[in-house]
Amino acid sequence: MAELVNVLVIVAVVALVVVRQFSAQRVGDRKRWWVLPVVLLVVALRGDGALDPRHEALSVVILGASLVVGLVTGAGWGWTARLWQAPDETLWSRGTRATVFVWAGGIMLRVALAVTAVLLGVHQGTEALLISLAAMLFARSGVLALRAGGIREQYGVTAASPAGGAPSAAGPVMTKGGA
Repeated sequence: MAELVNVLVIVAVVALVVVRQFSAQRVGDRKRWWVLPVVLLVVALRGDGALDPRHEALSVVILGASLVVGLVTGAGWGWTARLWQAPDETLWSRGTRATVFVWAGGIMLRVALAVTAVLLGVHQGTEALLISLAAMLFARSGVLALRAGGIREQYGVTAASPAGGAPSAAGPVMTKGGA
């Protein structure tokens, strides 16, 4: 039953992420950008399928590689997203074509890890995928928060700034890639 719940959580999160990926999303002053990844991590850690007790060392290595793939994919996703400032000084983000390539690369690496695990006889449950997904979302949200903070500092945008202030008078701030 736990596997079914994990599969449903994975499908729901991936569907939400993919749909939101290519629509403009307000970045905002979210202080709790880390909550969803932590919830996914808690869901993953409540089960015992992340490691194979018969192949502990190999499953730790594969889980570690999966974690790295998630972190790198999430960071790439965050850095390739387009980030801009609207006239009302809110920050927005949307995935780009480069983001699609980051996602495709991350999926291919994750599939390669799963195939490697199967070929080595290592069984990993959906918990390993949830941990990788949590790492990806954590890295993406962290990079976006970092980039948004850099834009706010560079252009003097704060949450308390009145609409129509100096930064928006010069037009929208747009970045692609670095801040």
